[in-house]
Amino acid sequence: MDAAVAEAESADLDSVLALLVQASLPTAGVAEHFAGFLVARAGGRVIGAVGLERYGADGLLRSLVVAPEWRGRGLGGALTHQLVETAGRRGVRHLFLLTETAAPFFAARGFRRIAREEAAPAIGTSVEFATACCQSAACMRLDRWPEPGSREIGIPSRRPDRADGSRID
Repeated sequence: MDAAVAEAESADLDSVLALLVQASLPTAGVAEHFAGFLVARAGGRVIGAVGLERYGADGLLRSLVVAPEWRGRGLGGALTHQLVETAGRRGVRHLFLLTETAAPFFAARGFRRIAREEAAPAIGTSVEFATACCQSAACMRLDRWPEPGSREIGIPSRRPDRADGSRID
């Protein structure tokens, strides 16, 4: 059975909250920002989610969760990719997140670690930053969109490391 990623509907909130609780992830602020969530569904059931809190040109990626039986199938990556694309279309130029366990996952997708105090001031006012995530969580940032007035068009692609197009890892 394949999973499909789509914008969350209000009826999905309880399912997303249950997934977050099951994964021991914070639920504070989810209901208030649920309009920015995407969900993955399979067989009519919510099996994953990720949220975007928007603060002007800055965004907070939060609450990435996948049901245990669906982990390891690329669903977290698909949700993250779709959220990054959605954020870019909505005018977000800088995307931040906090994570206690998934820094390598996000680093593989272009996010880089930063000091928590380097996050945009508006992001620091979010419930996730202010209270929900512990101070030891890694803070990460993704800058993938051109600044206003830049000559760049669209989201820059990641360049390969070798002339033949293969990656050096």
